[in-house]
Amino acid sequence: MNKKPHSIPERTIKPIQERFVSMSNALARSAQGLRLSEKRTVSLALAKTDSMPIKDLTLSTMGDAGFTVRLTAAEYAESYDVDSDTAYDQLKAAGDYLMDRKVRTFKIKGKGYTEIKTNWCSEAQYQAGEGWIQISFTPQISKHLLGLRTAFTSYKLNQASALRSIYSWRLFECLQSWKKTGVWSPTIEEFHQAMEAPQTCCNNFGQLRLKVIEPALKELREKDNMDIDYELEKAGRKVVGLIFRFQKNAQGALDL
Repeated sequence: MNKKPHSIPERTIKPIQERFVSMSNALARSAQGLRLSEKRTVSLALAKTDSMPIKDLTLSTMGDAGFTVRLTAAEYAESYDVDSDTAYDQLKAAGDYLMDRKVRTFKIKGKGYTEIKTNWCSEAQYQAGEGWIQISFTPQISKHLLGLRTAFTSYKLNQASALRSIYSWRLFECLQSWKKTGVWSPTIEEFHQAMEAPQTCCNNFGQLRLKVIEPALKELREKDNMDIDYELEKAGRKVVGLIFRFQKNAQGALDL
């Protein structure tokens, strides 16, 4: 018999945009399979768990049932600076698509690898006319989201809420998972996976630079006030890796 997901209760401890979005480093660096509206929805849901006491967010408390969060169009509109109709439309669409979205992670072993696919959600509901959706995260994904004490990525929702590109958000998240060192040096394959770059960009670094890297860097510099640059690692003429160096710009944060 399937167990009922644990429901995250409503709290008003602090504004949603000031709450933290947290996940395991492995999830932050994986191929998450989310478009921008879905990324916004998942991040908003995770920000709501930040209002919960840590003792209530452990897997031992949740068991193996996953957990459920309700999100309103008003919360979405406030967090992402969109009107209420747009907020409800994006929430509803995200609820529809999240049921089919999967996280893909890889475990390298010798010359081979294992690809692991995990569903984000086990159930998604939307209430017509009332402006809310409710999503239930799977037990498998919950272990990457709740009660994390080591090896996790965390940032305030308002650090990413102004971003308008999924590539900017994914790059931001990957960088945040390495913020203690201020350096992220993925292989080119790891970068392709984390950004979920189109195949045309994976096949042509010039296209990757033009459509993924440079626009993402520009938006992070402008909207999140990051001092960030990168260099290439090459084997002959072939790009085999990237080295990103970054820090928060000391001149002060921009008004989001």
